[in-house]
Amino acid sequence: MGVIEGKAKPRGKYPHVKRVGDFLYVSGTSSRRSDNTFAGVEVDEMGTTNLDIKEQTKAVLENIDSILKTQGASLKNVVDITTFLVNMNDFGGYNETYAQYFDYSGPTRTTVAVHQLPHPHLLIEIKAIAYLPVQPE
Repeated sequence: MGVIEGKAKPRGKYPHVKRVGDFLYVSGTSSRRSDNTFAGVEVDEMGTTNLDIKEQTKAVLENIDSILKTQGASLKNVVDITTFLVNMNDFGGYNETYAQYFDYSGPTRTTVAVHQLPHPHLLIEIKAIAYLPVQPE
């Protein structure tokens, strides 16, 4: 466990995921790729930036799923999600994309607005808790 090869390197001294008993805790995850580019971000030749909350949300959830898969789990094991949005005006697009992954039987969820995230192109960050009982050896 800890830092996962092939994923964006954490911007501090923390793991991508940590197991405590039957629970897996996934650190705040963004749409940042391993090459430090971002899904859901387009910058044209004039420097105009287009940020897409739907694409960023999809990338974040896919990143969380792939992190969990390294531990034998997936989004199906997620029991709690905390989402950080830079702008609550993005809530609709975030919610629309989120609903493609979860329904009312999915994880509990809290969504909060934050002043900013670690990079100006980030609109969203999600942390998750998954339940995966330890298998007896």
